[in-house]
Amino acid sequence: MPLQVICKAFNELTPQQMYEMLRLRSEVFVVEQTCVFLDMDNRDQDCYHLLIYKNDVLEACARLVPPGISYLQMSIGRIVTSPGTRGTGLGKKLVEIAIAECYRLFGNGPIQIGAQLYAKGFYEWFGFVQTGEVYDEDGIDHIHMIKP
Repeated sequence: MPLQVICKAFNELTPQQMYEMLRLRSEVFVVEQTCVFLDMDNRDQDCYHLLIYKNDVLEACARLVPPGISYLQMSIGRIVTSPGTRGTGLGKKLVEIAIAECYRLFGNGPIQIGAQLYAKGFYEWFGFVQTGEVYDEDGIDHIHMIKP
């Protein structure tokens, strides 16, 4: 079965889609990465949400952030794939679609992200470059990166 890709503003998400998105984010960011943090940071409401389903199961999602919310530039955040899909290429597909959707929604321009340090090479593959020093966010090393 092919992937189903959905991109919606926060207020367009169904309660089921919202629950699945928050559950996947919690499964990976809180449980798998053993990081206690408040995922719901009052930014979701101003963003678009990219959801990728396979066989009616949410397998990946990302938050598309308009300029001026997290950074001066548009941004992609909360990039996550389900543990069972790792190594299948779905992460690359997610980021490719997220970049294209940012350009469609917000126009051409730089995209800034706060990436976990271990994923630096992954994001460099898409043209992101490191723009600052390593910093700690919720106990995990991060770096700022930008796609010019």
